[in-house]
Amino acid sequence: MGPLWPASLLWLLAACTAVRAAIQANDPSAIRKIPLRSQSLQAPYLDSDMQSRYFEFGEDTIIRADQYIRLTSDRQGQSGWLFARMPMTATNWMIEMEFKIHGQGHLHGDGMAIWMTEERAQPGKVFGSRDNFNGLGVFIDTYKNQRPGTVFPYVMAMLGNSSVSYDKDHDGKDNELAGCSARGLRGDEDPQPKRIRLTYFAETSLKVELQYKKGNPEEWTECFETEPIKLPQTAYLGFSAETGELTDNHDILSVTTHNLHIRQSVGPDRSKDGQGQRPAIVKSQPYNPGGEKERGSWRWFFLKIVLLGIVVVGGYVGFTMYRASKRGSRF
Repeated sequence: MGPLWPASLLWLLAACTAVRAAIQANDPSAIRKIPLRSQSLQAPYLDSDMQSRYFEFGEDTIIRADQYIRLTSDRQGQSGWLFARMPMTATNWMIEMEFKIHGQGHLHGDGMAIWMTEERAQPGKVFGSRDNFNGLGVFIDTYKNQRPGTVFPYVMAMLGNSSVSYDKDHDGKDNELAGCSARGLRGDEDPQPKRIRLTYFAETSLKVELQYKKGNPEEWTECFETEPIKLPQTAYLGFSAETGELTDNHDILSVTTHNLHIRQSVGPDRSKDGQGQRPAIVKSQPYNPGGEKERGSWRWFFLKIVLLGIVVVGGYVGFTMYRASKRGSRF
C-alpha cells in the first residue's frame, strides 16, 4: 500500500490544478490586454499630412484635431462614417469608445453605430452606413419611431448576413439580438462624455457595457451579454451616424481597442498585431441570423471528467485505507 499513497496524492493534485486552470479562464486576472494601435484613435487623430494612418472618414465627418471627430453636425440630413483601414486581427477583443451626443432644441436624432463588418466605408441608410451588412452592428438609437413601451435612447445589437435589412420604421425591433434602454446617454442634462465598451470572446459571448449615469459617471453598467456568436473571418471596425429631420452632434472623442489574450487557452497565435489565443470551446452559432444555436462548452465537459476522476480516485483511496485499517485491527 505504501507506493499507492504518493501516486494517488499526485493524481489528485494534478486534477485540482487542471480544474483551477479551466475555471480561471473566466477570471479577469487570467486575461492579458494588448493594445491594438491600428484599431484605436486618440487626439490629435491626424498625422502631419492631415491624414490618419489607420482610419479613413467620409461624407459629413469633420475632424477637429484637438477636440473630437464629429460624424454629424447638429443639422438636418447629415451622415458620416469612420472606418479602420485594416481588418481586426484579434480573435478576442475589447473596444471602448468615448463619445458625446448633444444638440439644440427638444427633439433629437437619429443616432450612431459601431460596426464590425465584412464591408467598410460604404454610406447608407442604417445610421449612416450601408444596409444588408454582413457582421455585427451595435446601435445607439436616440429617437423612437414606432416601438411602444421602449424607453429611448436605446442600445441594441444586430447580426447581419448580407440579406437581412434593418427595420428602421420599427427601430430594429425584429432585428434585435439584445439591447437595453439608457436614459441619460445623450449629453444635454449631463455634459460629461459617455462611454460604451464592447467585449467579444470568439464563439463565446459579446458583452456591451455603458458608462453614462450622472450620479456615478465612472460606474460601468452592463447593457447586455449575448450567447455565442460568430463574426465574419475578415471584419472591419467602423463608426457612423446620421440625422434626418431631427438633429444632433455625434462626436467621437477616443477609441481604445485591446486584444484579449487568455493565458490558459491553447492554440496557435494567428496575429502579428497582438492576436490572442482562443479558449478551448465548441463551435458557436454562425453569424447568419436564424441559425441553430449550439450550446455547451468543452471546458465544462472537461470539468465533469476531471471531477468524476477525483471522485473515483478518492473513493478508491478511501476504500484502500478502510481495508488496511481492518487488517490492522486483527492484530
